[in-house]
Amino acid sequence: MISIKRVSRRLIMTLLFLGALTTTYSAISGVEAKDLSNWYYNHNEDFNEKLVHTHTEAEENETFRFLGLTFKAMNSEPSIRTQVSSSVEAINQEVSLEEAIDWSQYPTRKVVATGYTAGVESTGKHPDHPSYGITYSGVKVKRDLYSTVAADLDVFPIGTILFIPGYGYGVVADKGGAIKGNKLDLYYETVKEVYNNWGKKQIEVYVVQMGDGTLTEEQLKNLNEDESMQVFRQKYIKNKTKS
Repeated sequence: MISIKRVSRRLIMTLLFLGALTTTYSAISGVEAKDLSNWYYNHNEDFNEKLVHTHTEAEENETFRFLGLTFKAMNSEPSIRTQVSSSVEAINQEVSLEEAIDWSQYPTRKVVATGYTAGVESTGKHPDHPSYGITYSGVKVKRDLYSTVAADLDVFPIGTILFIPGYGYGVVADKGGAIKGNKLDLYYETVKEVYNNWGKKQIEVYVVQMGDGTLTEEQLKNLNEDESMQVFRQKYIKNKTKS
């Protein structure tokens, strides 16, 4: 009777110890308790049977040896959830598009880029003009995560998607009399933004996708509302509001 009580007491203490280890490890590494229990069951099916039916000191030492191995195995398990959470934290820590994507996979083109607006200073049109703010492609000018830009259509056809460091994604939607060869005109909503945020720069842009000569409002909307890009879009909107 005494042996049974002693074994029962040790069994309860062992289970409490394992529970404490499981809780602590789950909090630190993110490994679920059920994953640990599955590991425990698959590797130690005969453990409970040995604990109940044997009482020798050697077997008791085996129990503590098992606990030590269990703790060691837990320390060696890969912490997948920690890696994932680190990626989320990286995004939340204001990682820019330049840093988040491997741009080396895309071809580059060196261009001279200037800024323009839909106003009279750039297009000669006033707000009451019937085609004010309408690009050559037919879509309205837009400054967003994917903005409308003007290019030489022999170099970058309508619909071409470019990534322009310091500006963001540009979708070729327009052309201009002075935009010839390797030149771009980047749309901004005001003259002040053109001068404060851009001016004139010689830079390398990344050609994400060549256009087929067409662009619709729906296509531009879909690009900006792509679910996978909303984290970066919200950052753009937030920064735009601040400025």
